[in-house]
Amino acid sequence: MKKNKLFVGRIEIGKKGEVNILSKNIEHKIFVNESTLKYFHNDEVEFYINKRKRRGKYLAIIERLVKREKERYVGTIQINESFSFTILDDKKIHVDIFIPRGNTSSAEDGDKVIVEILKWKKNDISPTGKVVEVLGKPGEHETEIRSIIKQNEFPVKFPEEVEEYVENINKEITKKEIEKRRDLRKTLTFTIDPIDAKDFDDAISFKEIEKEVYEIGIHIADVGHYVQEKSILDEEALKRATSIYLVDRVVPMLPEILSNKVCSLRPDEEKYTFSAIFKINKKGEINEEWFGKTIIKSDRRLSYEEAQEIIETKKGKINKEISLTKKEYTVNDELVQAIINLNNITKILREQRRKKGSINFNKKEIKFKLDALKNPTEVIFKENKQANKLIEELMLLANKKVARIFKKLKKEPSVFRIHDVPDKEKLKALKTIVKEFGYNLDISSREGTTKTLNKILEEIKGKKEQNLIETLAIRSMSKAEYSTQNIGHYGLGFKDYTHFTSPIRRYPDILVHRLLEECLNIKKQKKQKDLSSKCKHCSEKETAATKAERDSIKYMQIKYMQDKKEIKFKGIISGITDWGLYVELEENKCEGMVYVGDIKGDIFNFKEQEQSLVGRETNKKYRLGDEVYVKVKKTDLIKKHLDFIII
Repeated sequence: MKKNKLFVGRIEIGKKGEVNILSKNIEHKIFVNESTLKYFHNDEVEFYINKRKRRGKYLAIIERLVKREKERYVGTIQINESFSFTILDDKKIHVDIFIPRGNTSSAEDGDKVIVEILKWKKNDISPTGKVVEVLGKPGEHETEIRSIIKQNEFPVKFPEEVEEYVENINKEITKKEIEKRRDLRKTLTFTIDPIDAKDFDDAISFKEIEKEVYEIGIHIADVGHYVQEKSILDEEALKRATSIYLVDRVVPMLPEILSNKVCSLRPDEEKYTFSAIFKINKKGEINEEWFGKTIIKSDRRLSYEEAQEIIETKKGKINKEISLTKKEYTVNDELVQAIINLNNITKILREQRRKKGSINFNKKEIKFKLDALKNPTEVIFKENKQANKLIEELMLLANKKVARIFKKLKKEPSVFRIHDVPDKEKLKALKTIVKEFGYNLDISSREGTTKTLNKILEEIKGKKEQNLIETLAIRSMSKAEYSTQNIGHYGLGFKDYTHFTSPIRRYPDILVHRLLEECLNIKKQKKQKDLSSKCKHCSEKETAATKAERDSIKYMQIKYMQDKKEIKFKGIISGITDWGLYVELEENKCEGMVYVGDIKGDIFNFKEQEQSLVGRETNKKYRLGDEVYVKVKKTDLIKKHLDFIII
């Protein structure tokens, strides 16, 4: 490599402060050795390679900053008489931001604030910035949740001009528009969603057209009818790219009047939809398929719990304990039969998918029951039962079939949901870990990996190591993303896959709706512009949303554990580092840290190869997956720390 050849890459700052650059043009990491690093994690920089090496790594000389990952940063301000500093929440940022007198806005000492960098002179250790928003006092619920949202650069409010635009949209169902669509208002149609859902993206219709042959419709909110391409509403939706589901609120991609009302497939309301309709027999064989614009009228809204009750009892009686109405009621036989038949068919589809290499993760997700003041009172586990799987399978079917239309018609470019094969090194590490629990993971071939991994995931159900192994298995996978380059979806075992079924909360689905409409109406064929960059943007926003959701869960877990310092908990070691043990509690899946200095009885050293802490004198080992009993040592809502001690 020539010294003067310039490359573009992103800064990567490790847990121990080491700095590398990742570049698409270079296979390996490049080490950065600068006395004053004026760049942050994920900043884009232009650099060239120095001939010298350090620890076998190439050295990079940064030429210039191309683009900062963020424009604004969240932190806590410390105000002095003549100047102030903001200490940033992001632990990967190694400097404070200097705030001159007069640039503090209305902030008081100790407030959580949002700051913007104004300049960073060559010889200055810290950048100079200004406070652009005051979030409130650290530790307060609203302050911390708003900090999480802002830290991940999601706007809370919609601009006034967007709100005004939405207000003026024609929201009426018109005769003229109905005439352009397939009318399904008289076909049995229903939704199945979480009990607390407000935006209903999808509805299912069911009709027996001959003995043991069914017409199954998957109807998706026609968001594109209201979100016109290149409008200010479309630009705002693209900017946000996704809705964010935090523990106590939703930050929507679209204004509430659209997401929760106009577009939402609410019962007893006529709605415009984009549909995938399949003629399927009881063996799960698809004989016909149809795609196009429709109008529906949902007959009933069901929760997952209500649908599950119908599946388990094969009756229409819904107990008041799980009823959305809080009262006992009965659904008609037609709906009961529809759900039973759908469940039978989707079980067949799921098994077909498994045989073709789909990986079946069953990791439990957690939710919190909150009181009026948004304090967590109970941890609830979200179980993926038959009713959840029924809907999941139908959505997968629609998404797969739409992607195949793009491929069949050679619609290029198109938007695909892709998932690359796992990294070999990560698979090797997973193989080593599961072996400790007595399981064998075959990583010699793709088929061997999926087969043995599915076997392990089935065998660990209900065992103490289930959550740990499922978490580690998910981490070993590549990250799914949006792309115009179709490489298939490894995790699902699909050659073609996209996202079509959630346009209220995902912008790529709106893009897919537009592309599909073009495919179905040849006369209106046109090339979508900037699809590749839109895919990249949506993938990045999805990552940020996922991080925000996880941060809010972590915050609520710490809040939940605040008053439980005297309780003894059983946990499992979920991670090991040279500074301590991560322990996940069996009872509520809260994860905290036991610092190595707090482990009594010996001085413990980290053995990376065998993923353990080993006592120097006693040779006592703490290994991944070991059971331990702990108590809460410290909870810190501001630093988002939950510390345990082993007892």
